[in-house]
Amino acid sequence: MPMDIDVSRRNKVPRPLSDDERARLEEFVDSIHYSARYSDNEYEYRHVQLPKAMLKAIPKDYHDPAKGTLKLLWEDEWRAIGITQSLGWEHYEVHEPEPHILLFKRPLNYQAPQQ
Repeated sequence: MPMDIDVSRRNKVPRPLSDDERARLEEFVDSIHYSARYSDNEYEYRHVQLPKAMLKAIPKDYHDPAKGTLKLLWEDEWRAIGITQSLGWEHYEVHEPEPHILLFKRPLNYQAPQQ
């Protein structure tokens, strides 16, 4: 099911973090806040609030200088910066007035692919 993610707002391919970059972010991981889930008829949603100081520690090529926010992150990227959630979530928007708030969605009743 396509989720209408504007892939032009992402890095062309996921950009891995170096060990030094990951270490700089580690101190913030326990302060990431996860909202309760909410839904409409098609998707379930949640927002993830990063500590404001964490934005400065995230590598510059994860940022969109035109918007002053993070780019839309690939799953490998948001997991690398310390966001942990179950499978199926897509980062689809950044709340521009508060760029430390990332918006995620996934199809209602999402079932992970069988391995």
